Amino acid sequence: MLIDTFGRVATDLRVSLTDRCNLRCTYCMPEEGLQWLAKPDLLTDEEIVRLIRIAVTDLGITEVRFTGGEPLLRPGLVGIVEQCAGLEPRPTMSLTTNGIGLRRTAPALKAAGLDRVNVSLDTLRPDVFKRLTRRDRHHDVIEGLRAARAAGLSPVKVNAVLMPGLNEDEAPDLLAWAVENDYEIRFIEQMPLDAQHGWKRDGMITAGDILVSLRTRFELTPEGEEKRGSAPAERWIVDGGPHRVGVIASVTRPFCRACDRTRLTADGQIRTCLFATEETDLRAALRSGAPDEEIARIWRLAMWGKKAGSGLDDPGFAQPERPMSAIGG
Repeated sequence: MLIDTFGRVATDLRVSLTDRCNLRCTYCMPEEGLQWLAKPDLLTDEEIVRLIRIAVTDLGITEVRFTGGEPLLRPGLVGIVEQCAGLEPRPTMSLTTNGIGLRRTAPALKAAGLDRVNVSLDTLRPDVFKRLTRRDRHHDVIEGLRAARAAGLSPVKVNAVLMPGLNEDEAPDLLAWAVENDYEIRFIEQMPLDAQHGWKRDGMITAGDILVSLRTRFELTPEGEEKRGSAPAERWIVDGGPHRVGVIASVTRPFCRACDRTRLTADGQIRTCLFATEETDLRAALRSGAPDEEIARIWRLAMWGKKAGSGLDDPGFAQPERPMSAIGG
């Protein structure tokens, strides 16, 4: 198992397939983009599949989430999913995406063995989408969501970040739209993982703000901690059910005590937390010919040193050097 000194066991692996993205969201990266990882630094498809196999067969991982950057930009994505679907035991597999390429790829991903998707969509207004992402692709995301639902990649979940002065008033409209289209929406507090290091706690839209806004139109009943388990989202039943809404309050209501995640970056580094300032290199071990047992040992040792929490409440909190796009969501 991947266990730490606080008794938490990691069963959920987040795999970043690329640091590249075809959007430029204001809370993530500057308009001109970033300096992407060089191709030789990226794990190959074969290396990714091998590490996932070790995680699943030797280390107790049961869930694999493919992330980015934008994972649909990875040319070998479908093949990676297909190979991982053949593992024993078979992990549950999901994908976090901006949705732009889903209309084209959803059927192939489902056929390869992907179980479901999370799609980022922060607004229902195309003009606000363009201001937030610096790209005019709102229609493509909507079509991608429809394609995912039609392909059976369900439940289709939608991730939304609310930003002051842009879309902070849209929570009720987004929830109404999600209920109408049978999507499960989760509102995510903006986190200090932007490349510009411009995040400020003052003025951010908090979980409390979001719930107050939603309750102006909906009756929300807490689902309860016993059903939440290690999930990052607190969930509420909407108007008596069956639909639910989630809020991921990484900043104001941290959930570190129940964390069950381990993270692999696109260049083969293990991260124990989104906000970690240290990484453990698996790529070097892979490329030096290390056997599976040695790679598993390095991975276990990395997770054993996982800290108790993210440190966001510490006055001396230091934002990680890597932005979200280079870590994986």
